[in-house]
Amino acid sequence: MTDTGTARDLSVAMTAADPDYLPFHPAPSKPAFRPPEGAVDAHCHVFGPVATFPFSPRRKYTPVDAPAETLFALRDHLGLSRNVIVQATCHGSDNSAMLDAIARSGGRARGVAVIDVDTSEAELERLHAGGVRGVRFNFLKRLVGDAPKGDYIRIAERIAALGWHIVVYFESHELADLEPFITSLPGTIVIDHMGRPEVEDGLDGAGFAAVQRLMASDPRFWIKVSCPERLTVAGPPYDDVVPFARRLVESFPDRVLWGTDWPHPNMKSHVPDEGHLVDMIPLIAPTEDLQRRLLIDNPMRLYWPEEEGA
Repeated sequence: MTDTGTARDLSVAMTAADPDYLPFHPAPSKPAFRPPEGAVDAHCHVFGPVATFPFSPRRKYTPVDAPAETLFALRDHLGLSRNVIVQATCHGSDNSAMLDAIARSGGRARGVAVIDVDTSEAELERLHAGGVRGVRFNFLKRLVGDAPKGDYIRIAERIAALGWHIVVYFESHELADLEPFITSLPGTIVIDHMGRPEVEDGLDGAGFAAVQRLMASDPRFWIKVSCPERLTVAGPPYDDVVPFARRLVESFPDRVLWGTDWPHPNMKSHVPDEGHLVDMIPLIAPTEDLQRRLLIDNPMRLYWPEEEGA
């Protein structure tokens, strides 16, 4: 794809978003780092197009349209091979946009859904057949209010039979209160965005220490070294976040995942350049072995296990 083509493909028509919501980068840079063949973006989203896939009336924010074809153009531009599409709160439990994107990916995308406690067995089977391999539980009060823990328990019990994992999204300072609950959940559990540590507190901060203790004490837990654009205090190029991600990659090399978080929903401080995010990879995973585990081996084991060793 040419630079002109990239700019055109990544500048699709956008919906009327919240007035202080920043749209995604229209022409991200070409990364200097070349990801290994087969690399997976293990955390990204699709939004709309709203004319086809309306947003939830209960959403806490209104994003711009960020459809499948734009995501796949970005994937190719960055030198990546696959995507894991995570359902975000603005679409609620209507996973239609995500399923449509997976169906159009030619087998190169899988999904993490949001479901309701009363979602039917037939719908769960449809989601699984459509490429869903996990469910997301959100604990951020600004996005979901009080998390429905009773519903989460019942959902976790139901999806265990499908072999799905659970993605948990929380802020590190909340972990002390949440840990008894999330450790009671069955199966593999993936922590979003490094557990959102307080970067200004440093590597020895209480929240980040708690996340590391949990990872060390329970091998069921995995973690995503994603979202430096949300965690940074200094701003781009996110040098202040590198030590946190590198600590996790080096400490738990077989249980880490990486993703762009495109299109960076609800960003209000700056517009991230995905090319720069890719260029952080050799800083947080400094050897080829660590890069392969982070970008290929781990996400393939979790999302495409049927292809392992093929």
